Amino acid sequence: MAPCVRRLAQIQVNKPAVLIIVENLPVPLDRRVWQEACALRDNGYEVVVICPKMRGFIAAEENLESIQIYRHWISEEAGGFVGFFREYASALWGEFRLAWKAWRLHRFKIIHLCNPPDLLFLVALPFKLIGVKVIYDVHDVWPEMFEAKFSKRGLFYWIVRLAERLSYATANVVLATNQSVRQIAVQRGGKPPDKVFVVRTAPKIGTIQGNPDPSLKKGRQYLVGYVGVMGDADGLDYLLDAAEHVVHRLERKEIQFLLMGTGPEYEHLVQKRDRLNLGEYVDLPGRVSNEFLFSALRTIDVGVSCDPINSYNQHCTMNKVLEYMAFGKAQVMFDLKEGRESAAEAARYVPENSAVRLAEAIVALLDDSKSRARMGQIGAERTRSLLTWERSVAELVKAYETALASM
Repeated sequence: MAPCVRRLAQIQVNKPAVLIIVENLPVPLDRRVWQEACALRDNGYEVVVICPKMRGFIAAEENLESIQIYRHWISEEAGGFVGFFREYASALWGEFRLAWKAWRLHRFKIIHLCNPPDLLFLVALPFKLIGVKVIYDVHDVWPEMFEAKFSKRGLFYWIVRLAERLSYATANVVLATNQSVRQIAVQRGGKPPDKVFVVRTAPKIGTIQGNPDPSLKKGRQYLVGYVGVMGDADGLDYLLDAAEHVVHRLERKEIQFLLMGTGPEYEHLVQKRDRLNLGEYVDLPGRVSNEFLFSALRTIDVGVSCDPINSYNQHCTMNKVLEYMAFGKAQVMFDLKEGRESAAEAARYVPENSAVRLAEAIVALLDDSKSRARMGQIGAERTRSLLTWERSVAELVKAYETALASM
């Protein structure tokens, strides 16, 4: 995680403390939350964050770059209904406990809730009753996420819909990651349009570093890269099946794959790779350092975003899509609405959830160096001109000022 650079000239005095709660990732690993925290700090707020102990970030309490972090124990990353119950129950208990600790020590005026899940309004409600303003930061549309994960509706789906509705009702201001999520906040969430702000997740251009590392190609001509979470909804099975088709069916032995990241499905993916006899062609290093990540993104010839086409992913802006663009890399993805909105002509789109079609698109792009170069240039320019984090900071600050104005 690239460090935030504190711009002292931007600091304003007498702004209140804010509490940010995030459950699905720790900070500073959660890039969006960390960048938001740093931006708020740079604009004069005292920032306190509550997050889980996981993925190597296990200190119960830490002050990092003038941001106070409290971390709670969490049972595990959910893999089914029982896992979800254990995860959310343990997280809510930790969040309640640490929120009251933060209140005693910091007397925050705004509580900033980062979903998923849409249960954090339960933590915010007691503070809302005593005048604290609530900002609901919609990272994922949870009902669609639930339906995509379990492939069905039913009682639990409608409970999730109710939780989403109560989250919107609790919020004074809503942050949306893109226009699709903003539309849901207005139409399904019933929020006034002037209380919904689009704060896109985007890389900070000034933090992009790294030099190419040819050794990552393992002596082969091309390197195909993936970076991101490895859960059962992220489409890594499609990518491994596509790699198997590339290497063993198309016999393209000059192509190496590098899949960076970790998550609940990581061990399953390692086992599947080995079962498909891809050990020589697919590297799965797990969670990597920033230095490794930046070098890898400099080295890859094509990036892949394998999130499958479904009602949930249609609303998502994927971090990996923006990261490939920021590093000037062409990419292949399944044809998703917000994926196209971000990448436009910087990507090649696969029209159906098919490992074979994904493999064919990857190979075709690798064989077309002129298109790769052009798409990389388009992506880098879009990142610099349209999708910069600086634009999102302006909207974030405006959202906070709107919340405070209602006090």
